[in-house]
Amino acid sequence: MAYNLLKGKRGIIFGALDENSIAWKTAERVHEEGGTFVLTNAPIALRMGQIKTLAEKTGAEVIPADATNIEDLENLVEKSMELLGGKIDFVLHSIGMSVNVRKGNHYTDQNYDWTHKGWDVSAGSFHKTMQTLYKKDAMNEWGSIVALTYMAAQRVFPDYNDMADNKAYLESIARSFGYFFGKDKKVRVNTISQSPTPTTAGQGVKGFDGFIAYAEKMSPLGNATAEDCANYTIAMFSDLTKRVTLQNLFNDGGFSNMGVSDAVMNAFVDGQ
Repeated sequence: MAYNLLKGKRGIIFGALDENSIAWKTAERVHEEGGTFVLTNAPIALRMGQIKTLAEKTGAEVIPADATNIEDLENLVEKSMELLGGKIDFVLHSIGMSVNVRKGNHYTDQNYDWTHKGWDVSAGSFHKTMQTLYKKDAMNEWGSIVALTYMAAQRVFPDYNDMADNKAYLESIARSFGYFFGKDKKVRVNTISQSPTPTTAGQGVKGFDGFIAYAEKMSPLGNATAEDCANYTIAMFSDLTKRVTLQNLFNDGGFSNMGVSDAVMNAFVDGQ
């Protein structure tokens, strides 16, 4: 159900690769709530994905941008303001990548060139994006910037590999840059720590099916879906949360506060 929570608001959404992605679901919900936006992803991702379908469905423009490249980001921000007719109200950073994970390198045997590349895409790009927005004074007051993360930033999930380090760095950037964006521009910066979600990127993690089944058994409310995350993001973009900033917000059915659950214990007892 739409409430027009974002009527008149303008934004940029990074990372809508296909209909399984959280960014895709968020774009659909922003559209339903009356917001307008530009879609962006790296040129290679645009060629591989289905973003044109989403753009047609939501009336959005697509601007290719490598989020690790300052010139691309400057062009993205400038063109977005031109197309949307003014400063930006919301930004979703929903991109992440580990070459070590893709290539099957264990955490204890990393290729550090790949490590740096993954860090730049997954975390460094968030700082670069905010720095570009900040320097260009591109955000409206009470605007909202959200990045997606995962709780491997705080706890050990062995097969999440160097993405855990990337997410920890991402969350730190949100707090540190969020201070300056709040103090100087009255802009909110938060991260949403989502349940394991069967997106294209998520399914690249070794043992993902077992991982998501375990989280489902551990969480009192079950795993949060991509649609759930999209709805939470809409709330964070809206004026209803205008003084929430510097937070890492868990959207995980309660998983983050669990020690053990009856369902998990019963599975051990039953030998499942």
